[in-house]
Amino acid sequence: MINEQIRDKEVRLIGEDGEQLGIMSSREAMKLAEDAGLDLVKIAPTAKPPVCKIVDYGKFKYEQIRKEKEARKKQKVIEIKEIRLSPNIDTNDLNTKINAARKFLSKGDKVKVTLRFRGREMAHMNNSKHILDDFAENLSDISVVEKAPKVEGRSMTMFLTEKR
Repeated sequence: MINEQIRDKEVRLIGEDGEQLGIMSSREAMKLAEDAGLDLVKIAPTAKPPVCKIVDYGKFKYEQIRKEKEARKKQKVIEIKEIRLSPNIDTNDLNTKINAARKFLSKGDKVKVTLRFRGREMAHMNNSKHILDDFAENLSDISVVEKAPKVEGRSMTMFLTEKR
């Protein structure tokens, strides 16, 4: 809220250089802002009494947008990469999948390892858990198991993340 939109009886006022001017009525604060040729902007509406500051509104808005952009730039988006295995996977194929997972983990992504069962393979689910255990063990130097292997419908899933 700016200028006339501020309807509170009393506000805590902060001057243009950042010094506290104390608690006063919103009319007085508005008058001070007009004398300075600037705007009265409500910064903390939830405080008791609300905090207002005398600033150039255009410049204030520009600074806010710039700070938000900087914050967004510094955020790292963590993606989840999925690697699918089958119960009768060969050792060389497994090694290829492990190398792919190693590459994903080194980039900082999470890896979801899914062991998919089809047809009669469903009857031997518990015998295939060792595949996921071996997978996690081969990557134990750079990763840690975030979620242990868990059966979900026709598949067994495990999550790996990079070691801190």
